Amino acid sequence: MTRVKRGCVARKRRKNILTLTSGSRGTHSKLFRTANQQGMRALASSHRNRGKKKRDFRRLWITRLNAAARDNGISYNKLIRHLYQNGTFLNRKILAQIAILDKIAFSTIIEIIKRKEK
Repeated sequence: MTRVKRGCVARKRRKNILTLTSGSRGTHSKLFRTANQQGMRALASSHRNRGKKKRDFRRLWITRLNAAARDNGISYNKLIRHLYQNGTFLNRKILAQIAILDKIAFSTIIEIIKRKEK
């Protein structure tokens, strides 16, 4: 068989992995074997936490909406239920922003819901 010289290919692969982990501390950014393990771990964590971030933000919006709705005398459950019954399709992110940035507009939304509830 002919001799295969693959020094530059291997060096390129190792260099890519070392640049991926260049922000790590100690040997995690210097030595190839530990850097490779750290890179795989970092990629797995980033993949897992992309979904976790969505869940965390949804929990935050629900908590903010619940607090703002209770300040106006209605529960979060009733707020969401009446919004869907009335055909007002504002998502939780927008509602939470309205509740924080424009309390008057949020209280008018609650008043409309209370009027239609009776």
